[in-house]
Amino acid sequence: MHYRHYDLPMTLAAIIFDVDGTLADTERDGHRPAFNAAFAEAGLPWQWDEALYGKLLAVTGGKERIRHYATLHDPGFLTRPDCASQIARLHAAKTRHFVALLEAGGIPLRAGVARLINEARAAGLRLAIATTTSPENVATLLRVSLGPDSASWFTVIGAGDVVPAKKPAPDIYHWVLQRLAIPAGDCLAIEDSENGFAASRSAGIATLITTNDYTINQNFSGALKILPDLSRSNLAEIRQLFNQA
Repeated sequence: MHYRHYDLPMTLAAIIFDVDGTLADTERDGHRPAFNAAFAEAGLPWQWDEALYGKLLAVTGGKERIRHYATLHDPGFLTRPDCASQIARLHAAKTRHFVALLEAGGIPLRAGVARLINEARAAGLRLAIATTTSPENVATLLRVSLGPDSASWFTVIGAGDVVPAKKPAPDIYHWVLQRLAIPAGDCLAIEDSENGFAASRSAGIATLITTNDYTINQNFSGALKILPDLSRSNLAEIRQLFNQA
């Protein structure tokens, strides 16, 4: 699929959100310590500090990230006959620890996110999610941050392993677009990382970037706009950006 055709009139009909780093700053203070807790629980001498985790974020998907780390730092782990099931157990334990952090209210939404979601709902825009994080993580974040019924605000939630190829592959966005039944050119994606942007752009979706500490120096050439967060951007301004692109 080609990127957006700028000579054709477009109408913003849907906003598709990434989750980790976009809806909330989940990576450094959420997923990273949850991974470490899972490793300790399994008796593994692995410890992911902030700098190392920043490098590991080049690999999307939690199970894929564990395997990548083992390839580089503990290749013997990959020779275990139960390696695949051990990785699955580690990821399940990480999810359990991460959900506990969410339930405790330790990972709030990023600035401006709740306001934009509410403005979009009031304006009749469709909402969707395209992420590699697990469905349980998404459901808990939404429930804790926006309310018990907030998952129902999103027409489509594409999460976890619903597609085999993770970002930067565009598969998750194609999956979401198919279920939204809205042309890519009528959608806006909001992403925070180079991998996420590569995925949304390859799917033909105009993309707004909200950077964080891990992604601020990544390449977002071709993005609709690059912002530190959504605190100073309302739906009217975002519509204007979209219409002028």
